[in-house]
Amino acid sequence: MEQRMNYYKIAPEAFKIMMEMEKYIAAIELDPRLRELIKIRVSQINGCAFCLNMHSADARKIGETEQRIFCVSAWGECAFYSDAEKAALELAEHVTLVQAKRVPEELYHRVREHYSEREYVDLIMLINQMNSWNRISISMGVVAK
Repeated sequence: MEQRMNYYKIAPEAFKIMMEMEKYIAAIELDPRLRELIKIRVSQINGCAFCLNMHSADARKIGETEQRIFCVSAWGECAFYSDAEKAALELAEHVTLVQAKRVPEELYHRVREHYSEREYVDLIMLINQMNSWNRISISMGVVAK
């Protein structure tokens, strides 16, 4: 499959906004390794090979282990993710599959045990940004190389 078009050139204004959000996400006060794990998990759910490839490499560059990258799809069965990470990863799954799962009150409160209001909002923004990139990449035929 070949990329269908150079969407950056066709709609630069839209992608300028996406890149501004990337700057915001890069500056949020969440562990960078957690940010990458969330990006990987969201990309797994959405089936975006391009994003999986990119964010797995990014996670390795900042010191994330192969074990944690490889097992993030089964985070609930692994002792090597903290309770805070598990709550964030579960939130990522629910937000990504919001039509089917919603975000239950119990999960919201569990996430809030570990993260402030601002961090909760930042998690939501990160998850939604990754979902946007996945959907853009898949729709435009972007492939992992």
